Amino acid sequence: MRTFDEIVDLAAQHHGDRAQVLQKIANEHARPDLTAVSDAEYLSQMTQAVFSAGFNWKVIQNKWPGFEAAFAGFDPHRVAFFSDEDMDRLLSDKGIVRNGQKIKATLENARFIVETKKEHGSFGAFLAQWPVGDQAGLLAHMAKHGSRLGGATAQYFLRFSGYDAWITSRDVCAALVREGVLDKPTATSKTAMKKVDEAISALSQQGGVSRASVSRLLALSVG
Repeated sequence: MRTFDEIVDLAAQHHGDRAQVLQKIANEHARPDLTAVSDAEYLSQMTQAVFSAGFNWKVIQNKWPGFEAAFAGFDPHRVAFFSDEDMDRLLSDKGIVRNGQKIKATLENARFIVETKKEHGSFGAFLAQWPVGDQAGLLAHMAKHGSRLGGATAQYFLRFSGYDAWITSRDVCAALVREGVLDKPTATSKTAMKKVDEAISALSQQGGVSRASVSRLLALSVG
């Protein structure tokens, strides 16, 4: 695998000089203290990720005030105890996207957050204590205990929530194939995800930048 500096040089061939590349890879979503984020905001971001998957994200964004009203401001303790009547209400609410499976997932994810809070104090505290460099393990945990939080959905949730997350986009995977980390331009197996974790963590340490920034750098290096 090339070094961090060598990959910066590759990206600079497509996106200006090194200084421009390093500016572009800055992670604008980073949060210095994940515990300062409320559980309601985590549920909100989780729901945005779930509803945006396979859908036009601009439609979701435009309807978001309706989502906030329909889901009680995303208070996990309230949403976790929504009744069958609430489910019927949501399925007929024109202010949101009326996808039954994704609405149900929001209720289930509220319960996931509530259960996590019982053990760790808050969802942010849970994320903050997760071992650095084991995003693959975190994604597996979320896929198992959350609802519709597999694959890229959970990765985007983590990134937009402020967690230092990499994303296995098409360009990132293509770059990792080029570097000999992956055999094919997808990363779905546990083995592949672990390889992604190890490679991105190594480049992060070399460059002294976040793992999210390395992810962005790899994408830029493709073209």
